Amino acid sequence: MKPQKTNAQTANPAANEAPTGKPLTGTPVVAKPAIAKSPPAAPAAAKPVNAKSLTEGQRVYEAKRAAKAGMSLDKWLASKEREREAEARAKLKAVPVVKPAKPPGLLGRLLERAQRPFGS
Repeated sequence: MKPQKTNAQTANPAANEAPTGKPLTGTPVVAKPAIAKSPPAAPAAAKPVNAKSLTEGQRVYEAKRAAKAGMSLDKWLASKEREREAEARAKLKAVPVVKPAKPPGLLGRLLERAQRPFGS
């Protein structure tokens, strides 16, 4: 009994041969369709939050927080926006700490030594 050919095999017989010109044997490999993935979402720019852009539940929550702080909702949202901007500026000013490079360990030294010529 002959193995059945897939659509990919019948459409292009030259693709079913090895570079040497001999036909390939064994089970045919069928390519899977590519799935388009969306790129990762960029961090959203902090847009100013006002009472109109909030949902009803968010507005009630922020109003409670503002009341605890003794502020109006507009002042509370403005102070939150100022804090967010100050935090963003502080992140930009922060200098990342660069650690000094560690010396190679035992395995690293052995591998390095194995790569050197015998005379060194």
